[in-house]
Amino acid sequence: MSLSKPSQIILDIVGAYFSSLYTNPIRTKAITSCLLAVAGNYASQRILGVKEINHDSLLAFGLFGLLFGGPVPHFFYKYIYFVTRHPLGILLAERLIYAPLFQGFALYMLARLEGKSHEDSYKNMEKLYLPILLANYKYLTLLQFINIRYVPPMLRVLVVNFIGFAWAIYLANARAKASTKRRD
Repeated sequence: MSLSKPSQIILDIVGAYFSSLYTNPIRTKAITSCLLAVAGNYASQRILGVKEINHDSLLAFGLFGLLFGGPVPHFFYKYIYFVTRHPLGILLAERLIYAPLFQGFALYMLARLEGKSHEDSYKNMEKLYLPILLANYKYLTLLQFINIRYVPPMLRVLVVNFIGFAWAIYLANARAKASTKRRD
């Protein structure tokens, strides 16, 4: 039987993903975002060489991906077409409106989902917001342009989530370094 061939297994997985994306786009994007956010946070913790994995952080990144990381970009990309279909217009809206709002929201909510108080979450967001946003602009603008210009709309959130995997590593490292500085 050809099911044992690795290429067939990959094709079956991709086919199942596309089928799920077609029948349940928000749920599929939410679960994909959740898994990639957890994987990115886990990779970040391993890269940092932590002795014990911070499960609160894994849970926070997973919940954020599930609740916001998949659904929010889904609706953003869906509704931005009512404003503009031009790739440069979409990029400008994404970079000037969506990215700053979503980045601040992410910093705050990740801290809240880890169990921090409103005050601590707000202080964390306040301290990290500008450096993280500037890094977002610096490192992700070209990737976002490629995503908007060349990726079919149906797959944009998936590409954003793969970019988000790397971004979760960066974000988790930045938050961990800031947390270490606060303790010292």
